[in-house]
Amino acid sequence: MQGRAALVTGGGRGIGREAALLLAAAGARVMIVARSAKELAEVGLDFVVADLGTPEGCRLAVAETERRLGPVDVLVCNHGIGSAHERLVWEQDPAVWRETMRVNLDGPFELARLTVGGMCQRGYGRLVFTSSTAGEKAERAGCAYTASKHGVIGLARSIAQDAGPFGVTSNAVLPGWVKTAMAERSAAAESARRGIGIEEVWRERAAIYPQNRVLQPREVAEVIAFLCSDAAAGVNGEAITVALGGIW
Repeated sequence: MQGRAALVTGGGRGIGREAALLLAAAGARVMIVARSAKELAEVGLDFVVADLGTPEGCRLAVAETERRLGPVDVLVCNHGIGSAHERLVWEQDPAVWRETMRVNLDGPFELARLTVGGMCQRGYGRLVFTSSTAGEKAERAGCAYTASKHGVIGLARSIAQDAGPFGVTSNAVLPGWVKTAMAERSAAAESARRGIGIEEVWRERAAIYPQNRVLQPREVAEVIAFLCSDAAAGVNGEAITVALGGIW
């Protein structure tokens, strides 16, 4: 990773923050992107504030990375919104569907479109997309999130086919429940909906897994960092579950 330019989205907290720090520790020059300047500034890496649910925001993120760090060698698409505000499909607000798709799927497509061509020309590239176990197994009252995370896996695999002949790899990581701010919001929403404590929600989530615990962001970030490394040159088009052996 020494000297590689890496763009990490959703890099202000959680999995993205941990992945960015791991890549920087491995010698990469890292740009992190999110919508919160305060969170980004606290990480201690180069950053740009952008809405990655818009083509303009994606162009800004890539342009600033290239201007400050050079051509993007590594793209980690980790930003996204969750399903805490979703409803059963027949009650779903179409605006929720559209917002989820623009952030969770349109943004990764735009970022890949802007960077993969250059990677192919240079003969090297790494792309890692954060999907979810919901990318393979549907959740109830979460049609937008589930569909977007299924789509992210398809995007990663399609890029693997397009760019694989040029020394570029593209993979997806599928975390189970992770102690992140997004997951905390969903726990609070579930707590309110069911009339139980947030701690009980987290105990139920932990019980899904053989180790009776949920993941920490660093555990997922370690897998992302590996997929970005030269050691992962033989891994392409894969959807790798990081979920402690549980079905979720």
